[in-house]
Amino acid sequence: MAQKNYLVEVEKAQEAKDGRPSVGPVYRSLFAKDGFPAPIQGMDSCWDVFRMSVERCPNNPMLGRRESVNGKPGKYVWQTYKEVYDLVIKVGNAMRSCGLGEGAKCGIYGANCAEWIISMEACNAHGLYCVPLYDSLGAGAVEFVINHAEVSIAFAEEKKIPELLKTFPSTTQYLKTLVSFGKVTHEQREEVEKFGLVIYSWDEFLQLGEGKQFDLPVKKKSDICTIMYTSGTTGDPKGVMISNDSIIALLAGVKRLLESVNEKLTDKDVYLSYLPLAHIFDRVIEELFILTGASIGFWRGDVKLLVEDLGELKPTIFCAVPRVLDRIYSGLNLKISSGGLLKKTLFNLAYSFKHHNMQNGSKHEEASPICDKFVFSQVKQGLGGRVRLILSGAAPLSAHVEAFLRVVSCAHVLQGYGLTETCAGTFVSLPNEMPMLGTVGPPVPNVDVCLESVPEMGYDALSNTPRGEVCVRGRTLFSGYYKREDLTKEVMVDGWFHTGDVGEWQQDGSLKIIDRKKNIFKLSQGEYVAVENLENIYVNVSAIDSIWVYGNSFESFLVSVVNPNKQALERWAVENSVTGDFNSICENPRAKEYILGELTKVAKEKKLKGFEIIKAVHLEPEPFDIERDLITPTYKIKRPQMLKYYKNVIDNMYKSANNSRV
Repeated sequence: MAQKNYLVEVEKAQEAKDGRPSVGPVYRSLFAKDGFPAPIQGMDSCWDVFRMSVERCPNNPMLGRRESVNGKPGKYVWQTYKEVYDLVIKVGNAMRSCGLGEGAKCGIYGANCAEWIISMEACNAHGLYCVPLYDSLGAGAVEFVINHAEVSIAFAEEKKIPELLKTFPSTTQYLKTLVSFGKVTHEQREEVEKFGLVIYSWDEFLQLGEGKQFDLPVKKKSDICTIMYTSGTTGDPKGVMISNDSIIALLAGVKRLLESVNEKLTDKDVYLSYLPLAHIFDRVIEELFILTGASIGFWRGDVKLLVEDLGELKPTIFCAVPRVLDRIYSGLNLKISSGGLLKKTLFNLAYSFKHHNMQNGSKHEEASPICDKFVFSQVKQGLGGRVRLILSGAAPLSAHVEAFLRVVSCAHVLQGYGLTETCAGTFVSLPNEMPMLGTVGPPVPNVDVCLESVPEMGYDALSNTPRGEVCVRGRTLFSGYYKREDLTKEVMVDGWFHTGDVGEWQQDGSLKIIDRKKNIFKLSQGEYVAVENLENIYVNVSAIDSIWVYGNSFESFLVSVVNPNKQALERWAVENSVTGDFNSICENPRAKEYILGELTKVAKEKKLKGFEIIKAVHLEPEPFDIERDLITPTYKIKRPQMLKYYKNVIDNMYKSANNSRV
């Protein structure tokens, strides 16, 4: 049987000319062969997404949280779409009472909760730019974002108020109003007023909007809806401006995709909100649920209690980053291993049987209903019992974890790819397509995609196996980096966004991400690492001559191969009674600990982030050289060649480091 291809060619390939690289054909999803889906009539803004759902299904449960009964977590209690709408109107009126209007910047800081969504919708209603604030951008990032975006009002979860106060007085030139999602202490009020600002508890702010009425401005599709700051690569965070049109176009495309694979969302669907709303992945998923009139339940903010929250909420769609799915995979394997020989044998037989059937084309629900009922039902119950779609994003998911979960979860497991600049969903793998394991699937039906050759890395978009930088075009693209037109011009060329990721087309039209165009990569927790920048810092250690730092999207930490300084290491060996020649000293665990300690010292002096600190080191007595093709004539490291040469060393370092952390 011929393999199905999920791509449609819309433009021919272009040979290299005028010094520009060759470009492969322009493709779009097979589900968009008759054109991209048109947005819903009358839906011009994110406010319309919410407003129209309130009109259509006012009594549907919208936002839920677990109530506390005698200090213990109880059931989820819900606010309806109409109840949320009434609160949004009050918050919007209160913001307008504070003199805030269209174009003002509103920061939101804290864990996902109903108040987060209510504040966001109030921004949508009155044309304010929603600017999420979050700590993982690094020390000082909240202060930087407030000043760079000129945030004049900030909503924050109660425990984040002290963090906002730490930004004083630097941020007080812009920040005028603070609102706590909870209470405000007398000391906090005094501190804020000392700087001429005003602070409200949530209830006080709602009262401020009581009985007031302000007309809502007319909102255009091109209006900016949110500025999301990304950790980027080097330097300060970048503010990605996302318009109403980008989000609406994305929603229309995802809706078309789900309908095309018979997984249409309904207002009976339920979503567990725990991935940060400050990131585009969760934000657009929640917008999709709001568009559908479906329900969003919030977790309690503790990853150890996530499984319990899943059991109580019983979501139908579960979104995750690979680290969460890796934990689920490890936990299940531990249970299987400790369950006794009979249970383990039974599980492995059931797994092999169902996996074999799925590989031969059976849909997951038809591959082995008996195994599902008697063996895999426990896994399904562990996720609440109703999950039908598991979507992984933000970093690559290991193929073996994806395959395992596709079999045992009794749900479709789909891997997606996108960036803040592309409004998240750009590619996603498809249900019941086992050959798509390890890929991010074909494009979502709202973008055009092409590959651009990267000659300096040996990637050719016109070869039999097309490889090149992934370039995206369409209405989902961002409107530019806030106050950084120079950076916008670097990545936006003739309407195409250059992602910096290198992809390889597969025969079924799915895409496999295989490299980064620049020496920047993402760790498994989603943090970007600018590796050259780190090497320039670490090479300041006097006991080393050169260093190669390595990490990838399947691991959460960095490792390195180091050329130690011969004199320095031999001197250390004498002082510490370590005997042997230079080569044997390099193999000594104590020598490795010493160099690792020196690297850590420099990292702390330079205030590197936790994920930028090297966790394992290999000491290489032979200097990196041209003869082994490890460096260029100008002594620049050849990274692909280094990885090839030191692959076993790297694998062993990760294996040992991961084992010692278990």
